[in-house]
Amino acid sequence: MLLLCATPIGNLGDLTPRVREALTNCDAVYCEDTRRTLTLLNHIGIKKPLISCYRENERQRAQEVVARLKAGETVVYVSDAGMPGVSDPGEALISACIAHNLPYSVLPGASSVLMAAVMSGLPAMPFTFFGFFPREKKAQKPMIEQLKRLDHTVIFYESPNRVHATLTVLLEGLGDLDAAVLRELTKMHEETVRGTLSELAARYEETAPRGECVLCVRCRAMVNAADTPDLETLLKNLLSSGLSVRDAAAEAASACGVPKKEAYAKALEIQSSLS
Repeated sequence: MLLLCATPIGNLGDLTPRVREALTNCDAVYCEDTRRTLTLLNHIGIKKPLISCYRENERQRAQEVVARLKAGETVVYVSDAGMPGVSDPGEALISACIAHNLPYSVLPGASSVLMAAVMSGLPAMPFTFFGFFPREKKAQKPMIEQLKRLDHTVIFYESPNRVHATLTVLLEGLGDLDAAVLRELTKMHEETVRGTLSELAARYEETAPRGECVLCVRCRAMVNAADTPDLETLLKNLLSSGLSVRDAAAEAASACGVPKKEAYAKALEIQSSLS
């Protein structure tokens, strides 16, 4: 059968025993980059035939894999890091197996998407993963319009050199939402930087972060201005009902689509005037 195996996203110690066993016992390893996979196999002391299978030749390689499976071989596929098929090749291999009624399985492991969802400190359920943020402006506009309708955490991959530009586009399109930039996950210099989009954009304006990055943003569904409650009025009603400043600010920020810091400052001002 075909085994699609998750590989470490940085720390080689995250390779699972099941994936190690699959790499040991398979007949061949198809991989996104033979150099990256050779480093992994050398680390665990395994020698196997390596065949490149990347985005541009995946459909051609899929036919080779089908022939191997029909001949009774076991084939492993690994992308450079993480789970094949998630912003990496792998989908065409699965489609070929389904089309030919051939068995395949997935061996789980490290995932930068799931790790970022939890590490960000933003609500992790539900979340939407969009892969890499669009680079072209004509593709960014429909993406922003889609994000405006969401009311949960969204996750993007991004190259370090584009982090500031992407944060700026998100800020201009969505407002000053809570967000996090995560880099070098599972590696020695792993870092999670939390803040609003404006704070993060300012942080990376002059100096780009180092290493592979993941962006998490807590989207707030945008409604018509006529339907948006007035922040001050809502805070007065919430504080009068007995809510604490912190709880009232959190609820008002969500309802009015404003940053928590802004709502909290306004709530303190109103509380002072009431006391």
